[in-house]
Amino acid sequence: MAEIRVPPGRAGRLRLRRRLDVAERGAVLLEQKLRALQREERRLAQLARISEREWTRAATEAETWLIRATLLAGQRGLRLAHPDQVAEVGVHWTTAMGVRYPDDVSCALPRRGPESPAVPCSAAVIEAGTAHEAALVAGLRHAADLAAWRLIGAEIATTRQRVRILRRYWVPRLRDALTAMDLALEERERAEAVLRRWTKP
Repeated sequence: MAEIRVPPGRAGRLRLRRRLDVAERGAVLLEQKLRALQREERRLAQLARISEREWTRAATEAETWLIRATLLAGQRGLRLAHPDQVAEVGVHWTTAMGVRYPDDVSCALPRRGPESPAVPCSAAVIEAGTAHEAALVAGLRHAADLAAWRLIGAEIATTRQRVRILRRYWVPRLRDALTAMDLALEERERAEAVLRRWTKP
């Protein structure tokens, strides 16, 4: 353990008191942050569970429509229906208690225009495309919720560790050092008082 170094005398005692006050106040603030983060984690966990159910449902529906489209239009029909562009995804971020995490996602899906040469040859292909788009959006939403929940969870673990270090290590050591310094100063003051009495004529 590192020794707590302070100047001797009253200046050292004052510095120790300040350090102890800062450590205790820091622990209180970190505990408040921890409670706020835990509330946010519960909210994000609930959102992640809801978005997971939605994504699972959408993915199952997309898979069902893909099987139907493959049976009705074949692999060639699916290749012809494939859009030339890709979806564009944007992630929107927010910050809570010093933690930056994804808050929302946006997805610009490719749309077929009237000039598009590839025309789906079956209604099942169109439904499969729509179902896969919905599954993509639901998957993105779930990924953002899950990432936010994990980032908040990591910050909770870090904050909990900081509180533990302050409460179990620094605050007791600073208190012990302050007590020892108070005793040393009292003893020195008593010794000086005795010396003054002895040196009086």
